[in-house]
Amino acid sequence: MDTLLLSVSVLCLTTTGLIFLLKKFRQPYLIAYIIAGILLGPYVLKVFTEIHQIEVIGEMGILLLMFFLGMEINIPNHHSLVIKPLIAQGIKILLSLAFAFLIGHFIGLEFRSTILVAILFTFNSTAVVSEFLKKHNTLHTAFGVTILNILIVQDLLLAPVLTLLKAWSGEEARLWNMVLPVLFSVAVFLLFKKIRNAQEIRMPKFFASIENDHDLQVFTGLLICLGFGLLAEFIGLSSALGSFVAGVMVGRLKMLNWLEHSLVPFKVFFITLFFISVGLRLDLAYFYQHYEIILLGTLFVLISNSLMSAIVFRILRYSWKDSWYGGALLSQTGEFGILALAIAYKTEIIPYDLYKAGLCITCLSLLLSTVWITVFKSMTDKRYSGRHSLG
Repeated sequence: MDTLLLSVSVLCLTTTGLIFLLKKFRQPYLIAYIIAGILLGPYVLKVFTEIHQIEVIGEMGILLLMFFLGMEINIPNHHSLVIKPLIAQGIKILLSLAFAFLIGHFIGLEFRSTILVAILFTFNSTAVVSEFLKKHNTLHTAFGVTILNILIVQDLLLAPVLTLLKAWSGEEARLWNMVLPVLFSVAVFLLFKKIRNAQEIRMPKFFASIENDHDLQVFTGLLICLGFGLLAEFIGLSSALGSFVAGVMVGRLKMLNWLEHSLVPFKVFFITLFFISVGLRLDLAYFYQHYEIILLGTLFVLISNSLMSAIVFRILRYSWKDSWYGGALLSQTGEFGILALAIAYKTEIIPYDLYKAGLCITCLSLLLSTVWITVFKSMTDKRYSGRHSLG
């Protein structure tokens, strides 16, 4: 118990100190969380050595984040806000495959490793992107809804990606495992269509007592959030998608209105642990030995992902300002990329060096993308506001 208290105390002290430092330089707190993970991890101070345990707890943060997004977001009525994300992600997949095969050709990757690189390009970080959408007050705009829907489409893509990796590992693919995610997605679409104009979902009188009982609200809300996450994961989709669906429903339940404010501290704490777990994964010894290729790889990921996404948004007829901003938001590789790397390595689809390099590049892209987005936002604001004032 003393060891646990000491570890948590050191974690709080380190995180608080880094937050104060970053606040002075007006940088996002996500950087503080990742750096804290690097400093306190098994490769520096060794305060935390059981990475897996913190990873599991940190994943709760993603569930709560998506749950809150579902509570806050309005279901789009306009068909373009649904169709555009599908078109955008489709174009991005094609561009990701093109970039991956280009990389594979130059460094001599085999076919399966090349496809894995394309997968890393395909997925972005919901946690990073949603935090910046909120920070810049663009979450509820048409542009913000399009980006959020792109991330949801990516969550839907997790099922076929996992099916592909299991097939490559020699595990027998079952038709039921491919049909269930489709049926779940159709059911969610029909549900959203039915409740999109509803300001409130009415519940039977039996549940009326929950409205004035805060304890019951907290545990009922958590049960719905985690239950839907568990259901989605069982079906073969991401648990984050399930918690998002739960958030959309809970956001329209009058009896759980108080819940949104009461769970905020939980969300902050678990999201912090998630980003700390990202920092814990960064193997500094491996990074030091291969820093040139890892830094070049990270820079290539940020530039190529930004460029691909900006092209996609421009094709969808967004302004250059929004397109560059959207490109910067979708510049990093996300948490599902880490999952894909882990599965590919455990099933011997990729070698150790590619796994470690991919992990380092993913962690660094998450860390540096926070600065990358801030710089891009500042540059585009100055450039296009200057043009507007001249005009």
